[in-house]
Amino acid sequence: MNTPIDISEESGVRYLHFGSDWVQGAMRLRKPDALELEYTREMMAGLLLRPSPWPARVLLIGLGAGSLAKFVHRYLPAARTTVVEIAPEVHGVARQYFRLPDEDERLRVVIGDGAAFVEHDENQWDLIAVDGFDRNARAGALASLAFYEACRRRLAADGLLAVNMFGELRGFKTQLQRLNKAFDGRVLALPPCPSGNVVAFAAAGEAGEVGAELLHERAAALEAGTGLKLGPSLKRLKKSGLLAEGVLRL
Repeated sequence: MNTPIDISEESGVRYLHFGSDWVQGAMRLRKPDALELEYTREMMAGLLLRPSPWPARVLLIGLGAGSLAKFVHRYLPAARTTVVEIAPEVHGVARQYFRLPDEDERLRVVIGDGAAFVEHDENQWDLIAVDGFDRNARAGALASLAFYEACRRRLAADGLLAVNMFGELRGFKTQLQRLNKAFDGRVLALPPCPSGNVVAFAAAGEAGEVGAELLHERAAALEAGTGLKLGPSLKRLKKSGLLAEGVLRL
């Protein structure tokens, strides 16, 4: 069954919908490679937790409007990205309406089931970013314990898993519990975005910590180099108490 797709525009921003009012992606027409939605910016917050150049190998589960794929392709030239999208029509819309670049040696799009791909894939990834929902904002198998365990097996030694969750839906706490179980508690859930999205990071390598000063230095460098603004995320982290001791641990 095809995914129902609607496109809307307001105030210079084009939005992607899967047959409902839920926003599945967005692009500011004057800045097509920028991350318009706050939760997509936070999904790249792993760049604050790892020294540059990182990541070299990126796996994106769920294409949507192609926001993350475009950002990585434009601003992280050392990265090679594979995107897995279950609906071929979404890929077509991302190219036609949201300026997803053509595939090249740094960008590959696979049409298939993201959970099955991770289960059978034999590569090691520095960053796995999961942002896959149906028209009712349900993640299905992409929120299962088996999927999170498979993601852990596919992460490189310094790899991170970034997951977009919708904190206002029933089952969110269960989803977070599964993520914690799969990664033995090595999980950092950022404070909810105003939209209700919660971005969580999980790590399987050696435990580490990053001082607040270094986080702010990296955030400033990222904003100068790519336009990515993570200052608001750091403010919410501090307010939540996750930076209470002056360090962020994961």
